[in-house]
Amino acid sequence: QVQLVESGGGLVQAGGSLGLSCAASGRTFSRKAMGWFRQAPGKEREFVAAISWDSGTIYYADSVKGRFTISRDNAKNTVYLQMNSLKPEDTAVYYCAAGLTSSRLRAGVYDYWGQGTQVTVSS
Repeated sequence: QVQLVESGGGLVQAGGSLGLSCAASGRTFSRKAMGWFRQAPGKEREFVAAISWDSGTIYYADSVKGRFTISRDNAKNTVYLQMNSLKPEDTAVYYCAAGLTSSRLRAGVYDYWGQGTQVTVSS
């Protein structure tokens, strides 16, 4: 069992930066691929980024490539999402997720997810 708690959301102006963190409990964190998803009002949840258990494989959605960076620290059971050059269309609730592999996360297949944290980008 893995429990995930996101933090770091907030309000930022367009062009600004925010860093999200996701703290995981459970002894199997280091063996799990981790990812971030987001859901804007009236839209479906969409994939943002995923990272394999050893950080060897990383995927990004085209919409965030070059602006967002996913990373993890297995010693701290934490995964991060650094978001730069934020745009109003990045406004959403961001969810942390854990799954078997990063490729499965990219396909939207995950086993655990957190409660989400709100990110609002003003224009």
